[in-house]
Amino acid sequence: MQAIGEVIDSGAFSGGPFVERFEDYFAAYCGTQHALGVGSGTEALWLTLLAMGIGTGDEVITVPMTFAATCEAICLTGAKPVFVDVEERTYTMNPEALESVRTRKTKAIIPVHLFGQTADMDPVLEFACKHGLRVIEDAAQAHGAEYKGRKAGSIGDVGCFSFYPGKNLGALGEGGAIVTDNDQFAEKIRMLGNHGQSRKNVHSLVGWNSRLDAIQAAVLLIKLRHLDKDNSMRRDHALRYNRALAGIPGLVLPIAADDRTHVFHIYALRAPDRRGLIAALEAKQIGCGIHYPVPVHLQPAYRYLGYKRGDFPVSEQSANNLVSLPMFPEMTPDQVAFVTTAVSESVASRLTAGIA
Repeated sequence: MQAIGEVIDSGAFSGGPFVERFEDYFAAYCGTQHALGVGSGTEALWLTLLAMGIGTGDEVITVPMTFAATCEAICLTGAKPVFVDVEERTYTMNPEALESVRTRKTKAIIPVHLFGQTADMDPVLEFACKHGLRVIEDAAQAHGAEYKGRKAGSIGDVGCFSFYPGKNLGALGEGGAIVTDNDQFAEKIRMLGNHGQSRKNVHSLVGWNSRLDAIQAAVLLIKLRHLDKDNSMRRDHALRYNRALAGIPGLVLPIAADDRTHVFHIYALRAPDRRGLIAALEAKQIGCGIHYPVPVHLQPAYRYLGYKRGDFPVSEQSANNLVSLPMFPEMTPDQVAFVTTAVSESVASRLTAGIA
């Protein structure tokens, strides 16, 4: 409230010192030269693609196991999303599938750091370097996650973040950021997000209005100081979940790959009787969710791409079986135990009834 009051007193509501201060700190946190505040994570992806010159006739490889915003950003440039399946245990891009979909039209790859864990970036980067492709990290769910000691967002050419309120680093409304070491991309993205202005009243590009609100920046700067601690608490909760649920028949628990630091934006497990498990949790007033019930390639908006059921079996199986359990830093051990007991009892009752 004090920070919000300072913004109000200053009158600097759009851009200005509060946004600049947050950008400096977020760039330092991610280990990049630049951080650019924008209006949302979706616009972060879209503006990045535009800055790279990607548009009509181009193709961008990504995964169907993601929120639709990843594909929206590609489509809004006029380019075509091309999908590869995800790995079965991490739910992130399977690098081995990239060669099978690359064409002369391929210009970029967008690996999605899903649920708080980065994709396996080294083989993605090697493939991109070999074929002259750009790599854009969709890090909307991976604030503070690491890959071999490097922060999410700092590994590819550009990293894109969302500050939607439910994220590990969430604002009090909409917001996003782009991080990069590329001076040229940073300059062009900043212009595109500020109506194409190279300086005040000089519009050198056809741009857009995508500026981070100063109140959100002030709030995010405070919350950024607590991000590592909050992420550590999430990992502690995930460890308790894993210990309590290990060995329960039919459940597939999330894993943290050896070379990655998972920040558990979402704790998603696979359950053979998802509907029964959700009903049992809801009966005990335990919130849960599904991320995501329909993979993007089967969404009505993307039928024109020509994909069909069965094209990406891992993504489709995950969409059918994943359940997201409560996950937030302030959970107590007793609350985690309450959830795991409910899950255990539900699975046991279904097995006894011969349903699972």
